[in-house]
Amino acid sequence: MEIARLYIVVRGSAVKAQRQAANLLKAILVTADPDLREELAGLSRRALVGACLRLAEGDARTDPVVRATRFTLRVLAERIEQLRMQARVLEHRLSELIRCHYPQLVDAVGIGPHSAAVLLTTMGDNSDRLRGEASFAALCGASPVEYSSGNRQHRRLNRGGNRQANAALHRIVLARLRWDMRTQVYYERRVAEGKTRREVIRCLKRYVAREVYRLIQDERRSESRTPDRCAVP
Repeated sequence: MEIARLYIVVRGSAVKAQRQAANLLKAILVTADPDLREELAGLSRRALVGACLRLAEGDARTDPVVRATRFTLRVLAERIEQLRMQARVLEHRLSELIRCHYPQLVDAVGIGPHSAAVLLTTMGDNSDRLRGEASFAALCGASPVEYSSGNRQHRRLNRGGNRQANAALHRIVLARLRWDMRTQVYYERRVAEGKTRREVIRCLKRYVAREVYRLIQDERRSESRTPDRCAVP
């Protein structure tokens, strides 16, 4: 999934640059003219960007520093909007790509196109290292790590593996905890057994990794039988 990897990298860069521009805009406002700060105070991020897009520099009687500040804020707001649109276009292309080649994956509860793409690229970049679903779970940092304390055996979170893939599994689990009845029932049962929230989430990540691995393998077998199912966006 080289195409998906390209979309993810560039979208991530756009989102990061958008966040940096927004932070810079707010930093400039801290030292801006009091009247301008009052005009823009209390606005949400989206409303603040919209207000800055509409800022006029003023006329010749306006203080030069105030004019420069207004111009700078408008430039930053335009940059934020441009980056936001780029991120949206890339997200849309990514969604079309994944839905075209792996529809069953994104139809599963809680698995969005971005999380699906991250997991697909993780598997694609390391396909030679995968011997099965357990290997994929370990690669995503979702396999249990055994450790002992005296006569007791414990399992803890795996802090290794691909952290982006692990974050994708985490997002899927949180979505299922909110919307999926089976996951909610499982969570309540394990908590009643004495498990902590962190331990239950670790178990759920492992289950999601197994499900994702099987769905991807099924889709790949299906695509090999019917190649060129759709055009690449």
